[in-house]
Amino acid sequence: MDAVMKPELVCPAGSPRALDVALEAGADAVYLGLRDATNARNFAGLNFSPTELKAAVQQAHKLSRKVLMAINTQALASDPAGWFRAVDAAAEAGVDALIVADVAVMAYARRHHPELRLHLSVQGSATNHEAIALYHERYGIQRAVLPRVLTLSQVAHVVRQSPVEIEVFGFGSLCVMVEGRCALSSYATGCSPNNAGVCSPAEAVSWEEQGGRVDARLGGVLIDRYQPGEHRAYPTLCKGRFDVAGQLDHALEEPTSLNTLDVLPELIQAGVAAIKIEGRQRSAAYIGQVTKVWRQAIDQAMAGLDRFHVAPAWRQTLERVSEGRQTTLGALSRPWQ
Repeated sequence: MDAVMKPELVCPAGSPRALDVALEAGADAVYLGLRDATNARNFAGLNFSPTELKAAVQQAHKLSRKVLMAINTQALASDPAGWFRAVDAAAEAGVDALIVADVAVMAYARRHHPELRLHLSVQGSATNHEAIALYHERYGIQRAVLPRVLTLSQVAHVVRQSPVEIEVFGFGSLCVMVEGRCALSSYATGCSPNNAGVCSPAEAVSWEEQGGRVDARLGGVLIDRYQPGEHRAYPTLCKGRFDVAGQLDHALEEPTSLNTLDVLPELIQAGVAAIKIEGRQRSAAYIGQVTKVWRQAIDQAMAGLDRFHVAPAWRQTLERVSEGRQTTLGALSRPWQ
């Protein structure tokens, strides 16, 4: 068997505390953003000031780890200067790479900070090697994060044909829309999920209790009704339960999390450069638990792909922090294709 590359474990850091936990749990790299509209997880209580960003980079580099900074929203056409300032702040702080989606931001970074490594965000929606090659040729990207819509064989094909490194999501929330461009949540809340920081902004969410029953609403739209004692998921339109032709069910998608542990050897064999954990909006406890599981799993896999097995304790830990307490391989497993 040919030698395989050990994938980098890239973990979320939604706060300085979360960064501490991710590094302690074994992340090779953390990704984070500033407290402004330049990153797609921009809401109260999260993210970093420019001063905290510099401290985070210094802390990670002392441990020989990396900091990737997300500038992954689309810049305002009327005033893109804030996105350009974020690039300048990242360069000044010494981050190891920018995760970018907007071509104007890429062009600015390449023009003003040519030494700064660029990664194409999942929000760039590049699902084939031709698109990735174009970003590489025009803007010098050195890694692309694939959207969560490709099968395992398609991922392997992109890795083989791409001129840059490929990063894939290993665990976390799924999205049935084009990443970060959900028309459903925009319709209900009046906010773009790309710039509001989340599909369901907290100010648009309401819980109404009536006789033990709880109604979940988003922007005033009833999207789920829970009976007493029933587990409640955070309300998002695509994962709500609706009455369709007299049947109450999840019409679009069930609350569930992507979990690729079962195909980790195949992802490594395919040559992915990095495995990403979703969840900058989640707690430090979540980040610590998930990072520990994936650190152990990657290390075990690299000790022998043919001997790799998913430990029951790993599965139990991930299921406890998954949406709806359940997980899926998502598009990676389509046996009919």
